[in-house]
Amino acid sequence: MEAIQLKTMDDLEEAWLEDERIELINGEIIKRPMPKAEHGLAQGRTCSKLESFDKNSGSGGWWFMTEISVRYNEHQCPAHDIAGWRKVRVPQRPIGVMEIIPDWVCEIISPGHESKDTVRNFNTLMHYKVPYYWIIWPEDEALIAYKLVDGKYLAIESIDGGGKVSIEPFNEIEFDLDYIFGKD
Repeated sequence: MEAIQLKTMDDLEEAWLEDERIELINGEIIKRPMPKAEHGLAQGRTCSKLESFDKNSGSGGWWFMTEISVRYNEHQCPAHDIAGWRKVRVPQRPIGVMEIIPDWVCEIISPGHESKDTVRNFNTLMHYKVPYYWIIWPEDEALIAYKLVDGKYLAIESIDGGGKVSIEPFNEIEFDLDYIFGKD
């Protein structure tokens, strides 16, 4: 029986020369789905709501990046739809492939690729102790926000439909989910 050869960061970097829409998940290079309009709208509008945090410096400031590759280990480098790092912890703007664990990750679900974000990324982020993980389903108009508590993710918000809500770690602002889901 032949042993399965796990792909590494070197394999991913070589493959990026041919196709940048790939990521390394559990030692396997997988193709990322092409985002649909609903995905892009939810991603862009979520980022726009976070703009005030991005402009802040000090303890209230954040770095936000879209489609950012984060290297968790030699066999794990997913590309997150949106990820954020507190400026108090990461004072200089990050560059290149991130090797610093995010403080918050948000994935926008693409139909047919749900298990990557709801199982594999979920487990990776929990293992590496990412404090907050949000999952948004634009087609279903749903959002679940998780917070790491005692090493496990606890759902702190589960929203089905629109409305306005404040969600950790961004309690200072109100997210208009009707706007994020494109119901305006």
